[in-house]
Formats: sequence, C-alpha cells, structure tokens
Amino acid sequence: MAKQALIVVDIQNDYFPQGKWPLVGADAAADNAVRVLKAFREAGDSVVHIRHEFTSEEAPFFTPGSEGAKLHPKVLNLANEPVVLKHFVNSFRETELKSILDEQGISELVVVGSMSHMCVDGITRAAADFGYSVTVIHDACATRDLEFNGLTVPAAHVHAAFMSALGFAYANVVSTDEFLRD
Repeated sequence: MAKQALIVVDIQNDYFPQGKWPLVGADAAADNAVRVLKAFREAGDSVVHIRHEFTSEEAPFFTPGSEGAKLHPKVLNLANEPVVLKHFVNSFRETELKSILDEQGISELVVVGSMSHMCVDGITRAAADFGYSVTVIHDACATRDLEFNGLTVPAAHVHAAFMSALGFAYANVVSTDEFLRD
C-alpha cells in the first residue's frame, strides 16, 4: 500500500477575517481541513504543515515574525509534524519538503489549504511533476476575489476554475466527505 501524507498549506492567521489578507470561506475550509487532519492523525499517517512567510517587511501579509504569519490555531502542528517554512508559492522551492517526504517513502499527497489559485495550485502541480499521486480536498481550500483587466472574478469562480484545472491533469479533486468516506 502506498504511503500518504497530508500537506496543510498556509492555513495562517492573515487569511482569516481579522487578518491582513482575508479569504472567502477561510473558516469553513479550515474546519474541513481539521476533519481531514484528525483522520490522518488517528490513522498514524504523516502530516506536514507549510507556513509561508515573505522576506520583506513591506509584504502585504505574512510579514516576517508577525502574528499573521503564524499557523492558525485550528491546525497547529503536533510535535511530530514538521512545519516547512517557505518564501515562494511553490512549497517545494528552496525548502526541505521533498526530502521530508522522500525520507518517509511517501508516494501520495493529500492537499488542503490556501490559496486555491496560488499555493494550493503551485504545490499540486509541482508534486505531480515530481511523480507523487495527488488528491486535493476542494472544500478544505479557500481563496479570494481576484481582479483582471477591470473585471472582478468572485472567489467561488476563481476556486472552481483552479479546481477544475487541477482535476483535469494534476490531481484527484474531491470533497472532505468523499475523501473521508473512502
């Protein structure tokens, strides 16, 4: 049987309503991530947390050492769950993530977190390119409204477009209930 790991991507304080960069549905997505996290912990499967921190104090959010850059209390890591600090969208770039996964013989990744259109997309595509089998839990991910060329794209549309693209070629995209039922 393949070894799997849960990757909890950037569920950090700045993405919640009182933070500097709130996402639409951050609390609901985090609640679903907690359900998946609990299942992984109960099964004794690997969990890796990703924490994004920009290198500049001028960053719009996740500034170095800030409260907003800390993991959200809903998903705090346990002592045996590594937290990978990253400075780029792709969680594999200039981090120890791949080494952590390879040392444990992980071949399957389950991804939850934020933002659907950036870091969730980035890690999913990179993981697939590295040969991992990837599952994204779509309702355990969140994003925000975007703007393009004067047009506001609602968060729900952004999320759907990215989940659709990931599901087409990079990952199995399922709901929390679907994943926990299997």
